[in-house]
Amino acid sequence: MDITSAAIDFNIIYPEICLLVASFVIFVLPFFKGPSKTAPVIAFLGLFAAALATVNQWGSQGSGFYGMVACDNFGVAFKFIFVLTSTLALLMGYRYLSAKGINRPEFYGLLLVSTVGMMVMANSTDLVVIFLGLEVMSVPLYVMAGMARRSLESNEAGIKYFIMGAFASAFLLMGIAFVFGASGTTDLRRIVADFSFIMSSARPYLLLGVSLLLVGFGFKVAAVPFHSWVPDVYQGAPTPVTAFFSVGPKAAGFAALLRVFMYGFVDVAVLTTVFQVLAILTMTVGNVLALRQNNVKRLLAYSSIAHAGYIFVALVAGGAEGISSAVFYLVAYAFFNLGGFAVVVLLETRSGCRSNFSELAGLAKTHPYLSAVLALFMFALSGFPPTVGFVGKFYVFAAAVKAGFIPLVVIGVMNSFLSVYYYLRVVKTSYFDSSETAFIPVRYSPAIILVLIVTAAGTLGMGLFPEQLLDFSKAALFAFL
Repeated sequence: MDITSAAIDFNIIYPEICLLVASFVIFVLPFFKGPSKTAPVIAFLGLFAAALATVNQWGSQGSGFYGMVACDNFGVAFKFIFVLTSTLALLMGYRYLSAKGINRPEFYGLLLVSTVGMMVMANSTDLVVIFLGLEVMSVPLYVMAGMARRSLESNEAGIKYFIMGAFASAFLLMGIAFVFGASGTTDLRRIVADFSFIMSSARPYLLLGVSLLLVGFGFKVAAVPFHSWVPDVYQGAPTPVTAFFSVGPKAAGFAALLRVFMYGFVDVAVLTTVFQVLAILTMTVGNVLALRQNNVKRLLAYSSIAHAGYIFVALVAGGAEGISSAVFYLVAYAFFNLGGFAVVVLLETRSGCRSNFSELAGLAKTHPYLSAVLALFMFALSGFPPTVGFVGKFYVFAAAVKAGFIPLVVIGVMNSFLSVYYYLRVVKTSYFDSSETAFIPVRYSPAIILVLIVTAAGTLGMGLFPEQLLDFSKAALFAFL
């Protein structure tokens, strides 16, 4: 597929168009009294069409819409992550939402619209369009977090996420305004071309704008000290929504961070030091606070903060190695983190289950295969070989070592050792703890079994045979590198 630069080129946004069409159909279904089972089918077909369109874009280089939207392997790679995340969240959601009495068609439409926003963020080279994508992504997420209207925790999650998201958007928009004031443009390519002149004529305003942009994106990827909303939102939102939160928006935030700071502002020398501080704080705070958690969803929330810190190590490394290692890690993280949440979703379909550690006791005796899969995901999250979690961390840390940031890698490895304690607590509870009451068996559905098979196969298969994913991540670079 040959995509060339053009003022208006719809070839570049075929995946987004597929998802938007599917979401519009879902939103109008209630007016025609369509059956509730139709919405997930339409959503799945929309994601399938978007996946095919994304595959067709691989290897293409170009831009469109007056240069505001790029088509390169970097953006296409992140589209793969978004489609994968959305599909697995959709499969997790149907049975869970039905069991909780909140299975409404708008969930599937909002899921697709949010995915469109993520794709816009990953594909844009203009700061205003990136902001537009962020808002398209975020607004459906606010609704999805609070969609369990009779749950006070879900209501709290929706409100907290909305307030913190509004703050993040305000910081980001103010940063864009300062960058525009300093450079006269929001086009990253023009900023790169005129960077020396901008730094000599408007350095303070540009640096202030860059700082505000980093704060805005920091909220979205849950970097410390912008992480405070994560535990309550993750715990209160419906679990399939939490699973979607933990991978999709985080990957979109890092896609924008990489595009903006590894390309647009790569010559701002102080950013390397800032990324080092963010990496150390995010890894350490996430892992230390996870040690004292007794709820699996809350533990995975702090875990997601810690993993954001590992990805910041890739940003510190920079260059082609840093970008490709970040892409590799995010693909790997999508598999084993969504797999862990899939087990939680399955457990929470039981009446009264709140994902506390005590509710895992006896799991291995009643469901030995499920407990084995849960152990696999915990080993991957902690970075044990031969899982893809080990390969991902190795690739990220190797990129940092090659760039000369050995002390940072030592801190990262120490944090990985620290995380082993709380991940193995989950395994220990499910295998060795006994419960005073009989373990309530879970009821499997074909969709959740498919999710567990796909995530487990990806976690173990890509760990044993990482070559193809390594090649994929090395090819996922900006068109401008």
